[in-house]
Amino acid sequence: MSRKKLRLSTGAAAVVTGAGSGIGRSFAYEVAKRGGAVLCVDIDEIKAQETADMLTSLGSQAVAYTCDVGDAKQMEVLADKAEGILGRPITLIINNAGVGAGGPIGEVSLEDWHWCLNVNLWGVIHGCHFFAPRLKAQGYGGIINVASAAAFGAAPEMTAYNVTKAGVLSLTETLAAELTGTGVKVTALCPTVVPTNIVNNGRLPAARQEFAKSAMTRFALTTADIVARKTLDALDRGNLYMLPQIDGRIAWRIKRIAPRLYAKVIGETYRLFAS
Repeated sequence: MSRKKLRLSTGAAAVVTGAGSGIGRSFAYEVAKRGGAVLCVDIDEIKAQETADMLTSLGSQAVAYTCDVGDAKQMEVLADKAEGILGRPITLIINNAGVGAGGPIGEVSLEDWHWCLNVNLWGVIHGCHFFAPRLKAQGYGGIINVASAAAFGAAPEMTAYNVTKAGVLSLTETLAAELTGTGVKVTALCPTVVPTNIVNNGRLPAARQEFAKSAMTRFALTTADIVARKTLDALDRGNLYMLPQIDGRIAWRIKRIAPRLYAKVIGETYRLFAS
């Protein structure tokens, strides 16, 4: 059976950014479960190695790699080295690395804006820029870009985060159109609340920090492992969008039917829960 008749996520040679924890670690684990090899990329060398060690202990091929996805040169070097490190052509790119930053517009520092844009948006741009042409040239592969329901949900005080994820969604849609018919599949993951370390490692106003932490448990309707599994399945089916939770799917539809009403309701709801 040719590889094009197999599920793309089966036996993939994958590069996963932000693989040191959260959804990234779950993606690495799920790819390994499906018989794949994983280059576990993270800016935190220790966390990347933890993920790689976990996978190798299960009998999978996994290598840790330290990289700042916001640095174009580092990402170019990663793209050049990835095939040699895993010993075979890369077939799957998961641009997952992300950080959290927020606060009211006008109060978020420009430093935090640049920090968030550099990781969340430029990191994905770099991943697509350096890897998409390689997948296109080989005529086979997949790209998963981790956006968020924030890409279309635009909740108050998630300022920089919303903007970066909207950019990731637009980038993914553009890439999918460009790669149509090339043998390369593209999927945008848009989850709502998933318990990860993004709040602990993020830059949020002190007044909103505890609310954000509690939301990770109060409003979570799934786990990172389930999100990773569902997203890889969606990529195999050729789905452009993956909204793993029902609250995200409901918001997606309401936003398109009544955008102004949606903005009013989400604003009032946020103020109620955050007060």
